[in-house]
Amino acid sequence: MEKIHYSIVDVFSEGKYTGNPIAVFKNAGKISDREMQKIAKEINYSETTFILSDSKNDGGYDVRIFTPLEEVPFAGHPTLGTAYIIQNEVLKGSSENLILNFKGGKIPVSFNHQEEVLWMKQNEPTFGKILDFNEVADVLNIDKEYIDDRFPIQEVSTGLAVIIVPLNSLEAVKKVTINKEKYFELIQHTEAKAIMVFCPEVYHSENDLNVRDFADYYGIPEDAATGSANGCLASYLVKYKYFKKNKINIRVEQGYEIQRPSLLFLKADEDNNGKINVYVGGKVVKIAQGEWLL
Repeated sequence: MEKIHYSIVDVFSEGKYTGNPIAVFKNAGKISDREMQKIAKEINYSETTFILSDSKNDGGYDVRIFTPLEEVPFAGHPTLGTAYIIQNEVLKGSSENLILNFKGGKIPVSFNHQEEVLWMKQNEPTFGKILDFNEVADVLNIDKEYIDDRFPIQEVSTGLAVIIVPLNSLEAVKKVTINKEKYFELIQHTEAKAIMVFCPEVYHSENDLNVRDFADYYGIPEDAATGSANGCLASYLVKYKYFKKNKINIRVEQGYEIQRPSLLFLKADEDNNGKINVYVGGKVVKIAQGEWLL
């Protein structure tokens, strides 16, 4: 019976057992797609990643990402968690920059050793469909008045699309529960299958925004910390000048409603050509390692 090494890390974490946990498998090129999917379902984290080889391919490391239900082309916290394992266990801390090759594209990751923060540069965002306030309010089981109608509800993607919903208070964020029937009706007509709500009121004064992310389509009723969705949020904030400027450097709290408090760092700016550059950062803590029997 073959064995394969894996590690468990908490991503966007301020300490052990906070943030979003992920399992990372090394030298997984010999595992079939079907087996990867079975492992991800068995572990049942929001995502599980598989590093296909310790060797580079086309300048980066080939990585696959699976949710409990299906493979996804890109996701944020798997990027940072996987990069942490490559940097510490494959490269032995010898590099401050690396590239991960996903189905959704190449993602560069850098390491700020002084602050122990990992940063990923996300793909240039695309902005899609603008959704109806009443329809989304019904999906979220909240009154329409809780939505901040100064800004649109819109699909945004930096590799994995999400519906961004601006709310006006922490009370509004807390009230959100997903009406699954209306949710699945909605996403039949959208590229995005996840919904992120956010507001400027926070639990901790040093932070700038509070967010929640829901993705039942992927088998994730609510995620503790979502780098891809927060990258989309950063793009949205810059495009619509939410903070009255086309540049941000902010702290975002997530996961409080499911007792997995997480902290993400977002940087984004719009250059003179209208291109939005997006960076998502966070800390990673290793909590376990083991061998999986194939």
